[in-house]
Amino acid sequence: MEQYAIKGGTPLRGEVEISGAKNAALGILAGAIMTDDIVTIENLPNVKDVNVLLCALEDIGAVVDRIDTHTVKIDGSSINRLSVDYEYIKKMRASYYLMGALLGKYNEAEVALPGGCAIGSRPIDLHIKGLRALGADVDQGYGLWSAKATRLVGNHIYLDKVSVGATINIMLASVLALGKTTIENAAREPHVVDVANFLNSMGANIRGAGTDIIRVMGVEKLHGTTYSVIPDQIEAGTYMCAAAATKGDVLLRNVIPKHLEAISAKLIEAGCIVEEFDDCVRVIAEDQKLKSTQVITQPYPGFPTDMQPEVAAVLGLAEGISIVNESIFENRFKYVDELNRMGANIKVEGNVAIITGVTSYNGARVSAPDLRAGAALIIAGLQADGYTFIDDIQYIQRGYEDLEGKLNSLGATFAHVTTDAEAQKFTLKNNKVS
Repeated sequence: MEQYAIKGGTPLRGEVEISGAKNAALGILAGAIMTDDIVTIENLPNVKDVNVLLCALEDIGAVVDRIDTHTVKIDGSSINRLSVDYEYIKKMRASYYLMGALLGKYNEAEVALPGGCAIGSRPIDLHIKGLRALGADVDQGYGLWSAKATRLVGNHIYLDKVSVGATINIMLASVLALGKTTIENAAREPHVVDVANFLNSMGANIRGAGTDIIRVMGVEKLHGTTYSVIPDQIEAGTYMCAAAATKGDVLLRNVIPKHLEAISAKLIEAGCIVEEFDDCVRVIAEDQKLKSTQVITQPYPGFPTDMQPEVAAVLGLAEGISIVNESIFENRFKYVDELNRMGANIKVEGNVAIITGVTSYNGARVSAPDLRAGAALIIAGLQADGYTFIDDIQYIQRGYEDLEGKLNSLGATFAHVTTDAEAQKFTLKNNKVS
């Protein structure tokens, strides 16, 4: 048994350092094996998805040297196997980046079909379309997908739907391809730009990242580099929402405020004060009254789907009726039943959540159905009256570093417990403190 135990009711106050972006780090780590030189990656988040991918790289022969908690050196010159079927890689979505990286470097790859959170249909059809356009023969079956090419050749690729994963995978595959590749209707998310900047630091020629048209001119080879991952937009947004829900006052360090503009705008609409600095953002909800608002998830620079559950946890405490429209994933409301068990008043109709604000949540035993839903339950637990115990925390551990240390430094009462005895001890100890 593993749980997060929370005693709620304390406003979060203080400063918190935001870790490197998980979603950028995964694409960057895959790209690091595309050269036979040494690549050093800094500001890596110490989360399960990153650690699983590093193990998968070692499993195919790359040398991975963990310099410290957030720095790794990777030597891709010793790769001896182009089939990635590492046991745990099946559990993560970003395993598909190894397809683009290995195919781009060796013109051949076989990778376990991706897993990850069950938040809706996330097919790899756009990935397959892109790789085939570059000249690869792609097949899938028996839990694997494979691709092979005599030589990848640049092409014009139009993505029928904005897809971060397909955009990054096609970029990876095309940087060593012959000639020019154009990706139209490309994703514009910050981590797409970060992967492109990383590849350019290795000698790639990518232009237009951050716009809807990315142009890649293939180069003969890539070289080593030292690169620092951008701050995590979603981790930052989660702490911003936690400050809002608990009526706290939190300064987030190591952020890029521009990446947070959509989140900041919604929290301001909801009644919070948000102050921006060069690399910090401060959220003040103390003495502020939360107000209802409307949210619709959209590709960047719109409101991120990964922040939808967290902002819903905040709006569940706002006066009036809020509307949250999920336009990206069809199963992103699986947290609603759990929040309602904590006293929320949320009704889901199709892809819309209708949220009637309540004055407070109540502690309960709940289960995290996916990574960001788990974050929403933590936010609710931090505000709730009494104790909250969250099961299935393996989803949350995929994407958040040192939750216990960071939250407790802000005044929360939060613990990772592994037995019923530890959970009971947590409750008894904090009853005495009360």
